[in-house]
This record gives sequence, structure tokens and C-alpha cells, in this order.
Amino acid sequence: MPQSHKAGFVNIVGNPNVGKSTLMNDLVGERISIITSKAQTTRHRIMGIVNTPEYQIVYSDTPGVLKPKYKLQESMLEFSEGALTDADILLYVTDVIENPEKNKDFLDRVAKEDVPVLLVINKIDMLKGDGELEKLVDQWHERLPKAEIFPTSALEHFNVDNLKRRIVELLPPSPPFFGKDALTDKPARFFVTEIIREKLLLNYDKEIPYSTEVLVEKFEEKENSIHIMSVIYVERDSQKGILIGKGGEKIKKIGIEARHDIEKFFGKKVFLEIFVKVEKDWRNRENKLRAFGYIE
Repeated sequence: MPQSHKAGFVNIVGNPNVGKSTLMNDLVGERISIITSKAQTTRHRIMGIVNTPEYQIVYSDTPGVLKPKYKLQESMLEFSEGALTDADILLYVTDVIENPEKNKDFLDRVAKEDVPVLLVINKIDMLKGDGELEKLVDQWHERLPKAEIFPTSALEHFNVDNLKRRIVELLPPSPPFFGKDALTDKPARFFVTEIIREKLLLNYDKEIPYSTEVLVEKFEEKENSIHIMSVIYVERDSQKGILIGKGGEKIKKIGIEARHDIEKFFGKKVFLEIFVKVEKDWRNRENKLRAFGYIE
């Protein structure tokens, strides 16, 4: 371990749908946070770890900050607020469309932080006119005077390397927090549930994906293959019917798409079984939220 080893927690916060997960994946270089075009994809705090001989960066992607409508969202907000208290560096992500005052209370807390704040204005590839970026930078500079501002396009990898370099410069001297071969703090089965949830978000409309929770009940890994048994929980019988589809065709499609991505993620052949069960009103039941890992 070099004498001058650096390590730190870099927590990514911001409103839903500004590109936090895309940025995290770009910074970590692995597909750790699930990305879809739908808001509120990330429900947990997910850590992605970057190691070199000189440093260890522990990135943490958090759920988008929103006013909670039910118990599940209350615990999601707690993950985001917790990210303010244990960061060495805070990455506040916004985009070119968002109104800086959209989440005033949370922003006020970010403005008071003593740790370095890097403000990432994402999606600048969407700006059309001259002078628009300067105007945005001025607006944000007024709102978060202590923050360093990085206009980026995570999708096109624009200015992400400069952001990475600045993060490494700001890391405090410290031994690593995790093993130097660790990629994340989450167990393998967590990524299986995230991949299945991503397929639900992409294949179903409206409320269905947000009413589902996925649990992996069996994860048996052999040298060349993995056998997985998972359950998708829904809140109502009618949702179960929609999820399964006529003659089971919809759930079969989910299974095929998820298996393909799980095989890519683990680099092994995967046997995946998916069952659907009804767990009435689980998003408002504390015992269920605890069982699903939303309440510590």
C-alpha cells in the first residue's frame, strides 16, 4: 500500500431523472446502477468502488430526492439525506432543464455542507442557443456559491474525465475502506433483483413497475452456471394478471431479457425461474419494507 494512499466516499445526489445513474456508471466503468428513462429507478443506495494502487473511490448513487407519498418513498428519502452526512465529496447532479429551485429544502442543506461540493450540470448536449450555458452556470453559482461547477454530458462522456481528475485530487489521505478487488458493497443477488426490476420498468406502463418488488429466493452458483429462483411481488391480484400476460407471454419475455443481462453481468450460463405473488399494499407496510431491505 503506497504511503500516500487516498480513499473517500463520493455521494451522488439530486432530483429524479437528471442522469445520476448514467453518470455513476460512467465514473465506475461498470453497469452498477440500473438506467431507464423512467424516474425513480434507484430505490436503494448503491455503492460502486473504483480501485487503483494509489486510491479507492467509493461512489454512492442515491434515489432521486422527492416529496414522499408513501412509506417506501420516506425510506428512499432517508437514503438520500443520509448521503449528506457521510460524504467526503458531494456530487450534486442537475441538468439543463431543471429549475434550480425545484427542491429548495434539500438544496439549502447542500449549500451548508462543509465538504467539497461538485455541481454537475448534465445533458448539456441538449442546449441549443449561444450563451445558454453561461446563464445556467451563473444561476447555479448564485444558488451554491461554494460549489465547483462541471457542465457535462454523461451520455456522450463529455467532461467526465475532468470531473474524475478533480475527484481524485480532492480525496483525503486514507487506507481503503473495502478490499482492493471489491466492485460494490452489494451482494450478487442484489444485482439480479435490479436487472429484473429494470426489465419491469421497460416493459410495463404506469403504476405496475412502481408497485413491484423483486426478491431472489435462491442463488446457487456453480463453476460454469448459476441457478436463480426469484419472486416478483405486486400489490393487487389485477396487477398479477397484467404482469403475467395472456398465456404467460409477458412474464416469459421478462425472463428471457433478464436472463440475457444476468449472464452478461456474471459471465456465466444462468437458469432463471420467476414467480409472481400478491403482497397487498406492501409499500405502506413497515414489516414488508423491512423484509425488502428499505428499513435498516
